[in-house]
Amino acid sequence: MSLHNDYIKYIINQELKWMRSKAKGGNFPDKRKQILKKIIQKIKEAQTGSHSSVINGTGIVLHTGFGRAPMSKKIIKSVTAKLEQYSNIELDLSSGKRGQRQDHCRRNLSALCRSDDSMAVNNNAAAVFLCLNTFAEGKEVIISRGQEVEIGGSFRIPDVIRKSGCKMVEVGTTNRTRIEDYQKAISKNTALLLWVHTSNYIVKGFTQSVDLTDLVALGRKAKIPVLADLGSGALVDMDAIGLPQELPVSAVIKSGVDVVTFSGDKLLGGPQSGLIAGKKKHISTILNNPIYRTVRCDKWTIALLDETLRHYGNTKSNLALNLLKTSRMTLKSHAEKILKGVLKKKQSALGISIVETEVEAGSGSLPDAPLPSVALRFSSNKYTASKLSAAFRKLNYPIVGYCSGRAFFIDLKAILPGQHLILTDAINQI
Repeated sequence: MSLHNDYIKYIINQELKWMRSKAKGGNFPDKRKQILKKIIQKIKEAQTGSHSSVINGTGIVLHTGFGRAPMSKKIIKSVTAKLEQYSNIELDLSSGKRGQRQDHCRRNLSALCRSDDSMAVNNNAAAVFLCLNTFAEGKEVIISRGQEVEIGGSFRIPDVIRKSGCKMVEVGTTNRTRIEDYQKAISKNTALLLWVHTSNYIVKGFTQSVDLTDLVALGRKAKIPVLADLGSGALVDMDAIGLPQELPVSAVIKSGVDVVTFSGDKLLGGPQSGLIAGKKKHISTILNNPIYRTVRCDKWTIALLDETLRHYGNTKSNLALNLLKTSRMTLKSHAEKILKGVLKKKQSALGISIVETEVEAGSGSLPDAPLPSVALRFSSNKYTASKLSAAFRKLNYPIVGYCSGRAFFIDLKAILPGQHLILTDAINQI
């Protein structure tokens, strides 16, 4: 695909601007032929685009840098077939009248969460922000100091509370909070009790926290709604499918909370989205908040989420969950097949061996439960770990692994079906 002229001019001008700035500093970078060569290379790179497929050799299945949960080809093909044409994203086909985009997912999501109602927005940060603003704008939100979490990208719960127009009231200490702390903090201006699941870290030792059911009971007594931010959002029993236990959304709903928020692209294995489940009257109020319009999902997210939820009864169709639960024995078998096709002299030169590893699920999910895995370890006398890492990243199909000590690793936990032969070919190219 060719680039339009405006973009080509922009690339040339940006390169010339950079070279002029170097020249003014007395450090003119290149000769004329080299300048032209560099500009031509930049234009060629722009033609392919900077967004490309990569092979995830880090072992982290829910890697934020790679878009978190991968999705199966079956789901993507089904959605593409629907959306390559116009769709009824906001049309009720039975009545011919204006429809609601939430209706495509809400019944299925509510059933899985065992909630009265549910809805989706573009990510969990937006879900939390929207709920806070809806229930407590200009009023007080009570939260335990032990739950003022920060997730990746310096996203902090206290910042979200303030930006949503609410006043944060902290109770307890970092490691110990009692129900009495909440009781004493309630005032005429209290509009919400906020409970945040510490999904990306564990506090151990001299600790005490308030059980969610006790906080719900206090909320009912004081006639103050309770919002629970769950983060990862497991919809199935993790233990039943061979993964470390995680607090399921249905258990949080069962505790009696008014509203719960969680991510769609973590343990649920769907597209980037923030899911909100709870009591029908509260979901209706949230939908009527003008801010909802700014954070609503587009047709692609709705379609991908709908497809993911409709197939959720069979976890075999959920690629993210399948990768997470792949056994070490299976991964070792994959590693042996990959190496079987690698030239012997290449194996020797790169110092390749198969090693057992432990990896994180990623994105703050299952933080205290490393998952067993297997990796290809490269310990070469000819190439440093950093040079090998760079070489794999520069392939036509980039492979991203990690360096540890003096070795380079490609972990197989997050390698997708069909990528094993690509790995073999890639190693032979290095």
